[in-house]
Amino acid sequence: MSHDPQVLAEAIVRDMYAGDAMSAWLGIEVVEVKPNAAVCRMTIRPEMVNGFGVCHGGVTFALADSALAFASNTQGRVAVSIENSMTYPAPVHEGDVLTAVASEEGSSRKLGFYRVAVTREDGTTVGLFRGTIYRTERLHPAAEAKQ
Repeated sequence: MSHDPQVLAEAIVRDMYAGDAMSAWLGIEVVEVKPNAAVCRMTIRPEMVNGFGVCHGGVTFALADSALAFASNTQGRVAVSIENSMTYPAPVHEGDVLTAVASEEGSSRKLGFYRVAVTREDGTTVGLFRGTIYRTERLHPAAEAKQ
């Protein structure tokens, strides 16, 4: 395995996605990965809207949470979220294509603080997500191969 952080990030996310039934079920596509960052995309299906014809907030939250998971695990140690919050500044409708851009805003040895912006294809921000992650001592298999 390469010592290149980009190669490691891509290998970890590829392995994570292969076992991520929730992201696959939602139709989430990982568009881009960098160390401490990820971009994910999905299309809102008819079964994702509520009785008001608006996408259920949990679907948008799940997209942002998946982007957080991929971004926060790129360094090699298994990271888990410990606190998340989301604001919904604009509605989402069936057929909308959403993009979630996750990036680290700060970190310590054990904690990471992330922001995920979710936008529609027209550029409208539809979700602002903040997540805090805890980095365990456990290494991802791709990171273990690097050692």
